Amino acid sequence: MSAWDETYYVHKPAQRLTTTKTKSELNAAARSGNIVDTQRNAKFANKAHHVDTDHRRIAHLDRSDDVKPPAKVDRSVGLAIMKARQEKGLTQKELAARINEKDTVVRECEGARATKNQQVLAKLERVLGVKLRGANIGDPLGPRGGKKKD
Repeated sequence: MSAWDETYYVHKPAQRLTTTKTKSELNAAARSGNIVDTQRNAKFANKAHHVDTDHRRIAHLDRSDDVKPPAKVDRSVGLAIMKARQEKGLTQKELAARINEKDTVVRECEGARATKNQQVLAKLERVLGVKLRGANIGDPLGPRGGKKKD
């Protein structure tokens, strides 16, 4: 067993551990009365454990697991809500009362800061009579009742 395979830890009772590399440091510590502990270096024992490990791929996976924030209401939807509300002569508070929501919900939707909530958008569509979901945002809603039967 060579000196490179062993690690010597030298410490006094009230001090932290230090590592020595040479025999002279080890002998000086023993002469001064410090506690000397000898341990085998473990760098060779764990080498077989990491064979064929793709650390770069694993690190990339760890970084890419971030949680995506929920989608916000589009700015075009907020502008369509604001325009339709003003055309009907409603305030944000009155519109919120009609859809049974808080006025902050309407304010956040108009400012494009709210998270997409299909139930709230459906209520707003019904009260304002304007499309807020899908294609053609801002267009008037068609007549209620769906398709006609022939």
